[in-house]
Amino acid sequence: MEDAAIREGFANLRPDSDYDALYQSALCRAKADWLVGINATRLFSVLYYKTLTVGRVQTPTLKMLVDRDAKILRFQKEKYYTVGIHSGSLKADSGRIADAETANSLKEKCTGAVAVCTSVKREKKTEQPPKLYDLTTLQREANRLFGFTAKQTLDYAQHLYEKKLLTYPRTDSQYLTEDMGQTVQHLVSDLLRLLPFAQGLALTPDVGRILNSKKVSDHHAIIPTAEFVKQGFAGLAESECKLMNLVCSKLLCAVAAPHEYETVTAVFSCFGNEFTAKGKTVLVPGWKEIDQRFRSTLKADTEEEVLNALPELAEGQNFSVTTDILEHFTSPPKAYTEDTLLSAMERAGAEDMPEEAERKGLGTPATRAAILEKLVQMGFVQRKGKQLVPTKDGINLAVVLPESLTSPVLTAEWENRLTEIAKGNADPDEFMAEIEAQVRQLVKTYSCISADKQNLFQSERVIIGKCPRCSENVYEGKKNFYCGNRSCQFVMWKNDRFFEQRKKAFTPKIAAALLKNGKAKVKGLYSEKTGKTYDAMVLLADTGGKYVNYRVERKE
Repeated sequence: MEDAAIREGFANLRPDSDYDALYQSALCRAKADWLVGINATRLFSVLYYKTLTVGRVQTPTLKMLVDRDAKILRFQKEKYYTVGIHSGSLKADSGRIADAETANSLKEKCTGAVAVCTSVKREKKTEQPPKLYDLTTLQREANRLFGFTAKQTLDYAQHLYEKKLLTYPRTDSQYLTEDMGQTVQHLVSDLLRLLPFAQGLALTPDVGRILNSKKVSDHHAIIPTAEFVKQGFAGLAESECKLMNLVCSKLLCAVAAPHEYETVTAVFSCFGNEFTAKGKTVLVPGWKEIDQRFRSTLKADTEEEVLNALPELAEGQNFSVTTDILEHFTSPPKAYTEDTLLSAMERAGAEDMPEEAERKGLGTPATRAAILEKLVQMGFVQRKGKQLVPTKDGINLAVVLPESLTSPVLTAEWENRLTEIAKGNADPDEFMAEIEAQVRQLVKTYSCISADKQNLFQSERVIIGKCPRCSENVYEGKKNFYCGNRSCQFVMWKNDRFFEQRKKAFTPKIAAALLKNGKAKVKGLYSEKTGKTYDAMVLLADTGGKYVNYRVERKE
């Protein structure tokens, strides 16, 4: 925070009593979250013999991932066709055709025939500039453009805030207060000189569009500070430079002119069938010129808009056409990325919440990143590139939990009540009594499960080989390779001194070779005498005692 902002805050202090109701609302939320989380987590962990974390926000988020994964698995690809007619640069397409025979028949009819333009519809449209960043939209775009996780974006933004280069990042507002107009005007002028991609850009900023004090609660939108203008990008890490450029470009786009364009939709008739051509022409580039300039500086692949300008057309115009057939396939739903999941979390259950609710959706801009990280850390979700995919445990957890815990409706109900408490219109004690009753009912309802479900979350044991003592299977554990026969004491420890002295990891591959052949060829063993590494055959020297021994057989 800049010094001027701190001084302004102290000059406009309000009495603590103004916030008593808001405090009670926040305290109720914290207590209720803790009560539901601690009891549900312990309950289902004990039932299924595995640590299963449950939370009001975390669990519905997991359910969204599981539901999307199920839709992808159920999806069945379907083939369809379109027939295209061509005349010079003009191309128009039929609608979807389900079978190849019908498509081929239409193609044959129209080849060399005359198509008549039956209608031309022109429409001028305006695309307003984007809003400024709040934390969620910043995290989404940084994930889309740079592959940053939500946590990485928050961490980078926090570092920049602590360096006084960026305003407070944990905000859910996309506007600035009305008293910031002059400050932003100067800031935009300075950025036009500072940013390489903005050099020579003619911009008359409309600052009023981004000023709205009513839509700023605790903190305004994320923008660069005056300190950043003084310092520039000097001394910043590459990731921090990327984020600063992103925030700066968004500010310039937000105060630029709207993007204006004209769309043209032309319909042609050929042998009683309709074909449609669509075109788009830019009239005023507006804010998109700035956006395109910024994106052209990125190393990452970005989607560029393809413009298709149609030739001058008039109704009744005739064209001799050639034809072709294109084969298409329906696309499955896409797996969530952090970008799309953050957006879904922001909207989840929002339609059931009051307009004045302090929080909408699942979580807050400040907590969503931690929720995603916890789902990954607990083994319920895994990252595959940019995609977030539920694991087997994550799918099972979402299936066994009651809908009251997996649906965002619980959050919507809470926020309705908490909003009333914050206004002083509802009793905090009454709310907490209801939460306690709900938790007791949850524990009572799910106090036991059938025996066949108790092993639902148990990991499948990986067989490494056969025990040299009793011939039973040897499995891999977290710290060892152990015999499945409980009366047999055969075990090979992963941290065995033999391998640690030689600075070599005792891998499943080495263990499997030792069990199968009694020896394993190991590369890169370290010698304390020479300080160098060497390759050798490691022999299993099992004497039947408590510990297994090994020795090295080196070729002379």
